[in-house]
Amino acid sequence: MSTSADQIRTYSGPAILSYGFRPFFLFACLWSAIAMVAWIAMLSGYLSLPTAFDPISWHVHELLYGYLPAVIAGFLLTAVPNWTGRLPITGNRLLVLVLTWIIGRMAILFSDLLGVNFAAAADLSFLILLSFTIGREVIAGRNWRNLKVLILVILFLCGNAIFHIEAAKGAVAANGFGARFGIAAAIFLIILIGGRIVPGFTRNWLARSKQGRLPIPYNRFDMICIVISGTALILWTGMPENSSIAMLLLVTGILQTLRLARWAGDRTLVEPLVFILHLGYAFVPLGFLTVGMSILSPATIPMSTAYHAWTAGAIGVMTLSVMTRASLGHLGIPLQATIGIVFIYLAVITAAVSRIASGFVWAPDFLLYLSAGAWISSYTCFGVIYGPLLFGPRLTS
Repeated sequence: MSTSADQIRTYSGPAILSYGFRPFFLFACLWSAIAMVAWIAMLSGYLSLPTAFDPISWHVHELLYGYLPAVIAGFLLTAVPNWTGRLPITGNRLLVLVLTWIIGRMAILFSDLLGVNFAAAADLSFLILLSFTIGREVIAGRNWRNLKVLILVILFLCGNAIFHIEAAKGAVAANGFGARFGIAAAIFLIILIGGRIVPGFTRNWLARSKQGRLPIPYNRFDMICIVISGTALILWTGMPENSSIAMLLLVTGILQTLRLARWAGDRTLVEPLVFILHLGYAFVPLGFLTVGMSILSPATIPMSTAYHAWTAGAIGVMTLSVMTRASLGHLGIPLQATIGIVFIYLAVITAAVSRIASGFVWAPDFLLYLSAGAWISSYTCFGVIYGPLLFGPRLTS
């Protein structure tokens, strides 16, 4: 059976539609930057969007259920062909998925004019279509063990639907069950996937370049961490102010810190493409710790600060680190961190750290704008560096 790499060489259409990661990674990053510009403009009183969402809910929705599903789509549409041995989704079929995602973004943006029901249907249609696409490919390829990835997409679909329902009822959906559902699903995804790729890429790099300590292989301790983390996230989603659950979150944060420490990240300082994965994952335990402490002492650690350890930190940094690395590999470009890529990493780390710090009462106002500026710079830089590459042909065979 030919590999997907062999099969993709027969594709003769536009390069941008030759693989799922190409359009979705690029447009996701551009939308992330645009949405942040709009958010800061709204906060500053310079912009009022024709959306039915309140400003905070629009901001949360477009990064959690707009940006992130596009990244997931790019990842899955690229990974599933390798799992199943089937042809990648290309050309017009891929274009339909991309346009459906774009229509969803525009529908939410103009939902005050289009109506909340139409906007919700347009937005949810992307995840519905993606679910059918991924499910069909996995089932047709009889790749049953990876059918679980379909559950991930369905979870985001359910969370997004709940978010829309809460917003339609006039609630600040950014503070609701739907937002927590999406955050929990995203963090659990990072725990599962990150727990494989971070030590895996680290081991591969250290084995080639350095003698000495390697990441500890996946074992029972990892399984215990995953089970406890999943339980803590589920309970927190349903009861976000419970002090007993706060204690469980703190314990989970400690376990996840120990898990990360076992992966020899300190030995990867000279390799940005690997070290950034460790930095990104570090926001996972930080999020558990800060959310737990925020529940116990909200006056000390505001909940918005705690949430951003997971959203701006874990989600923002991990997705960018995966997109920068995966794009290089699939485009046939050597896995080397250029100055531009290092800037992307420094900027997104600055954005995450300054956003977390800006939530404290002692923080100066400029930290919020520093965070936004760094975020916009990081994602825009991805578009500038990777845009021409994603529109162009694969550089090597």
